[in-house]
Amino acid sequence: MSVLTRDEAQTRALFLDVHRYTIDLDLTTGEDTFDSHALIRFTARTAGDTFVELKPATLRSVILDGQPLDPAGLDGNRLALRGLTAGEHELRVDAAMRYSRTGEGMHRFTDPTDGETYVYTQLFMEDVQRVFAAFDQPDLKSVFELTVTAPADWAVLGNGIAERTDSDSDSGGDTDSGSGSGSGESGTGSAPADAHRWTIAPTPPISTYLVAVAAGPWHSLHTEHAGLPFGIHCRRSLAPHLDADADELFDITRACYDRYHEKFDEPYPFDSYDQAFVPEFNAGAMENPGLVTFRDEFVYRSAVTDTERQTRAVVIAHEMAHMWFGDLVTLTWWDDIWLNESFAEYMGYQTLTEATRFTDTWVDFGIGRKSWGYDADQRPSTHPVAPDPEAVPDTAAAMLNFDGISYAKGASALRQLVAWLGEKDFLAGINIHFARHKFANATLADFIDSLAHATDRDVRAWAAQWLRTTGVDTLTPHITATDTQWTLDIAHDGSRPHQLTLGSYDLDLADPTRLIARDPIDLDLPGTGTHPATAHPGPRPALALLNDGDLTYAKVRLDTASWDTALRALSGIPDPLTRAVIWNAARDMVRDGELAPTAYLDAARAHLPHETDLALVQGVLAFAAGQITDRYLTPQDRPTALATLTDLTHELLRRTEDGDHPGLRLTAVRHFIDAATQPDTLQEWLDSGSVTGGPELDPELRWRALTRLAVLGAITPTTIDTELDHDPSATGQEGAARCHAALPDPDSKAAAWARLFDNDNLSNYLFAATAQGFWQPEQTDLIKEYVPRFYPDATALAARRGPAIAEAAGRYAFPVHAIDEASLHLGRTYLDSTDMIPALRRKLVDQLDDLRRALRVRG
Repeated sequence: MSVLTRDEAQTRALFLDVHRYTIDLDLTTGEDTFDSHALIRFTARTAGDTFVELKPATLRSVILDGQPLDPAGLDGNRLALRGLTAGEHELRVDAAMRYSRTGEGMHRFTDPTDGETYVYTQLFMEDVQRVFAAFDQPDLKSVFELTVTAPADWAVLGNGIAERTDSDSDSGGDTDSGSGSGSGESGTGSAPADAHRWTIAPTPPISTYLVAVAAGPWHSLHTEHAGLPFGIHCRRSLAPHLDADADELFDITRACYDRYHEKFDEPYPFDSYDQAFVPEFNAGAMENPGLVTFRDEFVYRSAVTDTERQTRAVVIAHEMAHMWFGDLVTLTWWDDIWLNESFAEYMGYQTLTEATRFTDTWVDFGIGRKSWGYDADQRPSTHPVAPDPEAVPDTAAAMLNFDGISYAKGASALRQLVAWLGEKDFLAGINIHFARHKFANATLADFIDSLAHATDRDVRAWAAQWLRTTGVDTLTPHITATDTQWTLDIAHDGSRPHQLTLGSYDLDLADPTRLIARDPIDLDLPGTGTHPATAHPGPRPALALLNDGDLTYAKVRLDTASWDTALRALSGIPDPLTRAVIWNAARDMVRDGELAPTAYLDAARAHLPHETDLALVQGVLAFAAGQITDRYLTPQDRPTALATLTDLTHELLRRTEDGDHPGLRLTAVRHFIDAATQPDTLQEWLDSGSVTGGPELDPELRWRALTRLAVLGAITPTTIDTELDHDPSATGQEGAARCHAALPDPDSKAAAWARLFDNDNLSNYLFAATAQGFWQPEQTDLIKEYVPRFYPDATALAARRGPAIAEAAGRYAFPVHAIDEASLHLGRTYLDSTDMIPALRRKLVDQLDDLRRALRVRG
């Protein structure tokens, strides 16, 4: 299959103007394929040749301007259209298309709980070609009009309002292109007796990758707000859980909708707003206009923390922001993906803070999200937030940039831009941008020009320094002091200017474990070098912190006295965002080899029992367990680290015995399970059905405990299968797959490996669950033979199954616990000598760099 190049897209955009797609999909033709009929009306500006893309199971017919073309002319995913004259044209394509099990194209899922089947589209980047023929690039926007034939007990959702267009007396719904699938017409005319036809209202001009359909026996809830129909939808088996959270979901949606209308001059541009929680979704969500799709793990069937509810709310706000950033105004080419994702990321966090009860979202961003950007920006695969167009020559290269840089770093850069520019001018520039480019496409240059019209500041210079560069600046303070004044020097390793705050704190004389803030000091640092010393009256503070408030994107260091104060009184700092900046500094120092991993664990052990912000507890524990204990410490040091984590979770459980902190208690239970080295307590909890003192073991906790017992060799396959009989849900299937793969015996490992790399029908979620269970740090001797097998097996798998499974293989099936020089050499040698699809290569480059870092941290 061919990937679209930027040059080809530019040529085709100059040649074509696409007016309208009339699409008819028949979802009643079987379990493996569905019928797709496309009528495309377009204009060729001059005489010449072009091509249309599709990836059919069977291409039945192609008719161009009434003349049949030979279906055998399909070359991979391209169908040549030769000898076009200047003027208007009609192309009709009739094909059978394959359902997907990888979350790409038209994904099909049968719920193991009740046997009901659901399908939905994920057409991002170039997967519209898996559903219907299209001129597939973002700057060929068009109107889309869809008709869908679906089983009689299904409902159909789409970008616009969907209505049944048949009835008992009249089952035929006409399209403007007639009927007859064999003739290449775009409509099938009437639905079978056991099916219904649905017509989805035509869209405004949108890009091909934003078209959406979701069909199945949905459980749906509806309301109306500001004259617009809102809906939320999920599988029937999740209905009670959606019902329980419906008020919260609708409240957040309404609040964000209203806040965006206060910020933006352009009104919401579509006719409805549906949010569908769909199974086996690869991303967090997708911003399809009028029909946002979310992974249905956001319909909580087990207990979650309030921070996790906040995360769901951020995603809701993020996707709604896309209705303007990405859908109303769309990037011209994929080099400007930050115009979509960085803005939605920033707006999601900021708007949620302004409009809902979740007022500390930037704490969670700082401790849990921003590190995604920092880590990505220090790997060999780093790239600018806004890369040069030449660096994104095709769609395969573009797919690699959906990472922590385009999301977390980009959002951080925008937060810095707002701090420097001011929110008033920032929003004015955004509104100019929307007005100029609505229902069209735009570039970085277009956006910067819009900003320049709203401010006298040199935004072009700012963009060159912040958006066109790579890497993380490091800011290091040096403080000298007398009895009457203290002087600050800042060493700046990097090239960007920074608008930031210096926080200074004194020890509380009544309680030396607490700190009292002085007035903050605003700093405006130029691009590079050591900045002129600044003198400040009075004795030096006990703690001086650069980037207090986390307004810029940079690694910060603390001077020795400030670090000593932080170690004594970190949990006594009044603002959780300040505490997040210090925890991030500690994390960076561990990763850079400047702080012993055990010192980070000791700080966590000392301060987390007194921490009041749940996001901080979760973020610190995630790094302590997932990186320090499992990767940055040697196998000889790991038992002591697990004991430290167990002691810490015991302390958190004691602190939460009164029931006033359910989220903190749930977090402690999860980490106690993951750190357990003996099975007795976990088995006792499973037998009794609850943790001593609560909570009850819901499905998530039961499968978590069983996974840990499987790792320890304390359960049998029969135990896993018995639990699956009690919980046959989709998440139960994933839990069982994870447990079976985690069992510490050769036969279980061999069976899991075969499922991963030989079973091409394994879904994306069951693949991930199996891979997560397979590699365990306690089992390195048992599974060391699979380390060299991973590389050729993953390469072959990626070539067969495509980018989504390639990404999953690189993320979940990589031998992350094989941390030694031989494994690093093996991986680098293979990477240097082997061709593989870009999605897998990128993951392996990143994983091997993380392995290199882990070796360096270990010393």
